[in-house]
Amino acid sequence: MGCCSSASSAAQSSKREWKPLEDRSCTDIPWLLLFILFCIGMGFICGFSVATGAAARLVSGYDSYGNICGQKNAKLEGIPYSGMDHTQRKYVFFLDPCNLDLINRKIKSVALCVAACPRQELKTLSDVQKFAETNGSALCSYNLKPSEYTTSSKSSVLCPKLPVPASAPIPFFHRCAPVNISCYAKFAEALITFVSDNSVLHRLISGVMTSKEIILGLCLLSLVLSMILMVIIRYISRVLVWILTILVILGSLGGTGVLWWLYAKQRRSPKETVIPEQLQIAEDNLRALLIYAISATVFTVILFLIMLVMRKRVALTIALFHVAGKVFIHLPLLVFQPFWTFFALVLFWAYWIMTLLFLGTTGSAVQNEQGFVEFRISGPLQYMWWYHVVGLIWISEFILACQQMTVAGAVVTYYFTRDKRNLPFTPILASVNRLIRYHLGTVAKGSFIITLVKIPRMILMYIHSQLKGKENACARCILKSCICCLWCLEKCLNYLNQNAYTATAINSTNFCTSAKDAFVILVENALRVAAINTVGDFMLFLGKVLIVCSTVAHCFLSIYEMVVDVLFLCFAIDTKYNDGSPGREFYMDKVLMEFVENSRKAMKEAGKGGVADARELKPMASGASSA
Repeated sequence: MGCCSSASSAAQSSKREWKPLEDRSCTDIPWLLLFILFCIGMGFICGFSVATGAAARLVSGYDSYGNICGQKNAKLEGIPYSGMDHTQRKYVFFLDPCNLDLINRKIKSVALCVAACPRQELKTLSDVQKFAETNGSALCSYNLKPSEYTTSSKSSVLCPKLPVPASAPIPFFHRCAPVNISCYAKFAEALITFVSDNSVLHRLISGVMTSKEIILGLCLLSLVLSMILMVIIRYISRVLVWILTILVILGSLGGTGVLWWLYAKQRRSPKETVIPEQLQIAEDNLRALLIYAISATVFTVILFLIMLVMRKRVALTIALFHVAGKVFIHLPLLVFQPFWTFFALVLFWAYWIMTLLFLGTTGSAVQNEQGFVEFRISGPLQYMWWYHVVGLIWISEFILACQQMTVAGAVVTYYFTRDKRNLPFTPILASVNRLIRYHLGTVAKGSFIITLVKIPRMILMYIHSQLKGKENACARCILKSCICCLWCLEKCLNYLNQNAYTATAINSTNFCTSAKDAFVILVENALRVAAINTVGDFMLFLGKVLIVCSTVAHCFLSIYEMVVDVLFLCFAIDTKYNDGSPGREFYMDKVLMEFVENSRKAMKEAGKGGVADARELKPMASGASSA
């Protein structure tokens, strides 16, 4: 399962030729077996939580004394008010439903079993008493009779916080949920009793619940706008790229000029004040302007030189965007790929959350400091949720990697099919078939590598959040630096993984061989990679900004970005192993063929000035390709 199994295999790899779509074999089988075993472990956790957990506690809910609502209960030793008959009390009601603070994953509010949820707001204790007498639903603690609601001195503690908001039972879960949208945020936390208090989460849930219809409409609009943008980019890519390039250069020149003008103006201004403090401030401002102006000048010069060196490679970006537009015309189902991935993720997340909820109902009843009942697992089994969390990350990354492999396989099929009339009826389904039959092990290995980076980063982020305001400046800097480094590593590995999946789709090699081959190709075309990942990604970023002004479009345009990256790797391999001569014809589209011909003409005319491009376009001799 290692990346380099032996020296002989490395030697064979160096002599191996790329044979697009010719041979197909299973890859990374040990990793597929490991992934299957891991999924079996996830299934064991699910089965254990369902078998040993009290499903009735999850579905029907229970009060703060361990009584399950809607049934007769057995007495718990040492627990007051346990063992009550709640046959007529089917709903869980919280005394303070809009302020369910979670402290160390414990619900602070008292929960009671009631016969009915208050459908209207109750402003006074008299209203609470009238509701109990009319509906037979006592909303105060069990040891307080309805007739004592307005007379007892303990009513302020044993009765719900006033005003009692209107609520309605949640279908299938028998909890009285406040009708007021702002209460849903913390109430959602109470259902799981797992998520720590987070004001961002509160605002997010409240906003989603308030604007769910608008969000759905905007998602549909984003799909339409993304499709339109994909078509437009194909036809205006040349103009758009050069306009953006010119605007960036002019913006840099303008910003640099303004800074030097401000510096000169500040320097010529008369020093009318004689106060030393003000003179020092003026000198500091002048020095800061000088530093900013010099920095901007250096940046502008570097940017201008980069644009000058990469001006020829911008043409490749334009050609790839044009071909990507053709890919979406021949493979329209690519646009809907995010839907299937999102659907698979939602199904898995729903399963994961349900298992987590069942896992939370396992264990035996324990009385906490407040005198209320909690259910805790003892022994090694209490750490099962760690395994469950790792499963959430690995399987989620596995699903996303399957999307990358599917898209790569479909685009590779398109690129390396000379006669487009011979394309499969549905290249997407053909790619899915190859993925399932041959390459699930490769996807499992690639997603596991990302998981290994994500887990330490999430742990450090958790530590940082727990120590917020407590750690010193040095510790905070070190933590943030580690988190940033792991984030950068994750992004680099994601990019390398995507290209490794493309190499696997082309040549049916295992993950490490594919990653090594893809890395070699990318290094040999480093300047082109830089051009595509600056100009191309910037264009798509502007497209996202344009659409996100009114909607969300990242998931759709990311598919376009993925297609461009796959096309580039195919193009680099095509130009490395073919030269257009008989028997070694190019696979590429006519637009890319024109780019190659124009590059060759420019190199002949430029002489030594085209050495770099010549090295990138030079085909490898058969049987002598270097790894």
